[in-house]
Formats: sequence, structure tokens, C-alpha cells
Amino acid sequence: MADGVAAELLTRVSDVPPAEWDALNPRRNPFVSHAFLSALEESGSVGPGTGWSPAPLIIRDGAGHPAAALPAYLKTHSQGEYVFDHHWADAFERAGGRYYPKLQVAAPFSPVPGPRLLMRDPAQAASLLAAAEAVVDQNGLSSAHATFVDSSELEYYRAAGWLIRIGTQFHWQNRDYGSFDDFLAALSSRKRKAIRKERAAAQASVRIEQIPGTEITTEMWDAFWIFYQDTGARKWGRPYLTRSFFDIIGDSMKDSILLFLAYDGATPVAGALNFASPDCLYGRYWGCTRDIPFLHFELCYYQAVDYAIAHGMPRVEAGAQGEHKLARGYEPVPTYSAHYIANGGFRAAVADFLERETHAMEREIDFLGEMGPFKRV
Repeated sequence: MADGVAAELLTRVSDVPPAEWDALNPRRNPFVSHAFLSALEESGSVGPGTGWSPAPLIIRDGAGHPAAALPAYLKTHSQGEYVFDHHWADAFERAGGRYYPKLQVAAPFSPVPGPRLLMRDPAQAASLLAAAEAVVDQNGLSSAHATFVDSSELEYYRAAGWLIRIGTQFHWQNRDYGSFDDFLAALSSRKRKAIRKERAAAQASVRIEQIPGTEITTEMWDAFWIFYQDTGARKWGRPYLTRSFFDIIGDSMKDSILLFLAYDGATPVAGALNFASPDCLYGRYWGCTRDIPFLHFELCYYQAVDYAIAHGMPRVEAGAQGEHKLARGYEPVPTYSAHYIANGGFRAAVADFLERETHAMEREIDFLGEMGPFKRV
């Protein structure tokens, strides 16, 4: 029971019928869709041996259908989250506590702001969060963390007493540009020239194709898997996603996928995988087998802008971190996470840290905004 409402703790999103889960995601965010989350489970990207144990929370209506849900996981580490709490874990364990396992409300391996409280009626938010707190309290867990929370949901977390943390990302905003040149015209002369030089250098070395998910072949996925492995090994020690994950989403999410491949002759040498929703293009995974100057910027940033302009998409989100995006027309925006800390003393310490960190982050976002490449009006 949570807040007087019965909540059910499942072991797989796959156990919920796809249409019933997706009915709780009306904005069609791809990273909390049934297809994406079940592909992680089916492919072994989450589950035994990964440190991500699926633990979705469901509240059902009178007919037994899901009326609200949390995409949640029991975590035995803090990898693949992109909101770093390693120092919280170290402090809690030095004080004699046990930080792991913890409850993580998230789209795994996806630093993408979006809905985390999936519900038909906003009145169910309190019950969902009470259910998450009950899982923590009844099982002796240290905490629950909801990462990359959509800003529209913050009021529910604050009302429940969860602590709010601010981060930053860089997103490109489409101001009704008719072409890439229209976008460049909004930049200062120096930045405009620099981007043109980068694009020319990258495009002189390779041929680039934008391939919709319906046209991605097994050979293309094989090539992209090599690129992804290279990046994963360098960034995380090992890739988070298995090879079969890409085969599964290549079938179940083909209408939401866009692959940019760079070819040297007939040989693919780099790739960037994107997901699309009605209002955003999300750049997610990238890799290469050859270091070609400026190709990362071309495939991950400029090709995405080209596509967004051509298809009237309001924005491009190119993932976590990366102040180098600022010079390329991507602007700083705040991101949010919410945290329930069970231990009162530890909660007070985290709250004090977050108060100081929040002031610093707000100043940094303001500063970065002033450093952007756009012309001064």
C-alpha cells in the first residue's frame, strides 16, 4: 500500500501489455516507451549481472489496467546514470551506512529529460512517489533517485518533499530556421566561419548518409555496433548495451530511429544514432574507427541540426555534458533530478550540499548563456 492506494512492484516492464504502458506516455517520449524499456530487458542490457534490476511500480485502475507507472530499477552501483552521486555513496558508507542497493527511477543509459511519472491523472503523482518511498523504507534501501525529470513534474517531487538537484545540458533550439544557412546567419561572424570550416573539412573526408530506421540493414547495425563498442570501451570501460539491443529496437522502434553513417568509399567509418519524438531529435550514441577531424561535430551536431530544420523539429538534444557544444549553437539549459533520502541525518547533509551546488549551477548556466555564439541584439 502507498498513500492509501495499492501499488504493485513488478520485475519487468515486459510483463505489462505494450499498449497499456504506452497509454501512460502520451507525449511518446521514446526512452520511457514500452519498446525501449523492454528491449533493454530482452537484450540483457539490464537484468542479471548488470547492476540494473527492473522494478517498475504500477498502480492499477478498477478494471486492472495500469493507471500510473514508474520506470524504476534496483541499482547496485551508480554507473550509467549521468547524475553523479558517487561522493554521496562514499560519504554514507564512511559513516557506516549501506548506500546500495538504491531505487533508480530512470530511462537507463539515457541522459534525456522526460517524463518519469507516467500517469493518466496528475492526482496520481503523490501515490506513485509514496510507492517509491515505501519500496525504500520497507526494504531498508538508502534512497530513491529520479534522474532527468521533466521540469513539468518538479512540483510533484517538491510537494512530496524530495530534494531537487540541478544540472545542465546543451540543446539546440529551432527558431523557425528555413535552412542551415539561416541558422548560421544568427551567429557571430567568427563562429559562423568556424562552423563552415569544420563542416567543409569533415565532408571533404567522407560521404554522409542519413538513414531512417526502416532502411537500416543488418550490415549497418554491425558497423554501428563496432563504433558503439569503441566509444563505450573508452568512456565506460565496457559498453552498456548489448549487440542484440540494436537488433530489437531496429525492429520495434524503426519509425523512431535515424542513423547517420559516414563512409570512406563503400566502408562505413563512423556513425551516430538518433531517436525522434514529435518535438525533438535526440542524439544518443556515436563512434568511429578512424579519427577524422571535426567528424564528431558533423555527425552528432550539424547533421542533427540539418535534419531538425528540414523536418520542422523544435529542438535537438545531443546528450550529456560537452561545453564544446556551446560554440556550435547549442545553448545551456537546466536539467533536474529528484532524491528521496531515507536517513534523516544523511538527508540534511545532502540538502545542505544541494543548496550550495544549486547556486553554483544557476550562476554557471547564466554565465554559459552569455558566452553563446549568437549575435548580440
